[in-house]
Amino acid sequence: MLVDLFHKLRSAGVPASLTEYLMLMEAMQARVASVNIDDFYHLARVALVKDERHYDRFDRVFGAHFQGVEAVFQEVVGEIPADWLRSQAELQLSEEEMRQIEALGGWDQLMKTLAQRLQEQDGRHEGGSKWIGTAGRSPFGANGYNPEGVRIGQETSRHRRAVKVWDQRAFRNLDDTVELGTRNIKVALRRLRAFARSGAAEELDLDDTIRSTARNAGYLELKMVPERHNAVKVLLFLDVGGSMDDHVRVCTELFSASRSEFKNLEYYYFHNFLYESVWKDNRRRLAERIPLPEVMNTYGPDYKLIFVGDATMSPYEISQAGGSVEHYNEIPGAAWFRSLLERYPGAIWLNPELETRWPYSPSVGMVRELIGERMFPLTIEGLERGIKALQRRH
Repeated sequence: MLVDLFHKLRSAGVPASLTEYLMLMEAMQARVASVNIDDFYHLARVALVKDERHYDRFDRVFGAHFQGVEAVFQEVVGEIPADWLRSQAELQLSEEEMRQIEALGGWDQLMKTLAQRLQEQDGRHEGGSKWIGTAGRSPFGANGYNPEGVRIGQETSRHRRAVKVWDQRAFRNLDDTVELGTRNIKVALRRLRAFARSGAAEELDLDDTIRSTARNAGYLELKMVPERHNAVKVLLFLDVGGSMDDHVRVCTELFSASRSEFKNLEYYYFHNFLYESVWKDNRRRLAERIPLPEVMNTYGPDYKLIFVGDATMSPYEISQAGGSVEHYNEIPGAAWFRSLLERYPGAIWLNPELETRWPYSPSVGMVRELIGERMFPLTIEGLERGIKALQRRH
């Protein structure tokens, strides 16, 4: 089994040598690790992986090779989720039935019709296609389906088709202390940090001092080098809530790595797209918001701008006044976005959604066009491409 693991690691690009494999065998014979898959994982990684860049490859091969080993010893335990028991209260449609439901015909018509419904409706409705209600085909309400509507009174998204949400939602802050999985992200971020160092010649170069003193017959000759300061400045804008809930882990890892790699890092949250204000604390986002012009006046154009979001939303949220899913924005999001890019020409967008899915979302295409095709997937390879794009604008 372990010989197969060794060959699979080599095939996956992990440069493990025969010497390292034999060292792993010796460690196992010496009982360095207990009879536990987790302990063996750490022992094997220490023995076979020399470069942290290969940790992800090792994890994928190890996981596939030992898949199901622990499952044999685990009991089948758990509870049936309450949502399963409440499923009859929601509208269940097939894909064909969903395709047969038509949208009202655009943002203006949707808002006009909603205003009419609010004036005309005087009672609760369920299962219909017109009124504000539940479990129906109406564009307005909860637990139903419409290709383009306003979600009202529903705890979480189901089909992600709403262009407006009539609820106050709570978003969580990203954790900047997470370490698991951040190592390769840190390696990629250092590429950006490396090209922006400055400082005065005030740091002792010990190696050169020793060599110079030896050449000088023992007379001390001090050699100084510039003290290396991390001069790169980063403004990080993070999309939270809604469809971004699927990507909390990778975004948290990026956030944690960024906080540790950059001394000059400022971050703000937004939901779906940028408008007239952003915030620092998701728990107080309705009470403590920072106007976007204030952000632009506070930080100079030498800052690098990094947006993180799946760019998946209603196109109205980008192009229309009032298109924000949560509030009425007097100025379209696209106008605010262009103002940011004029202020900070060094900007990229990192998208945690699979790149193969981008063409199927009109809003992703709109954001890519706005940012000049500088959208990259939130993967190690995509992050490296994004850093290179920022370097070209240095």
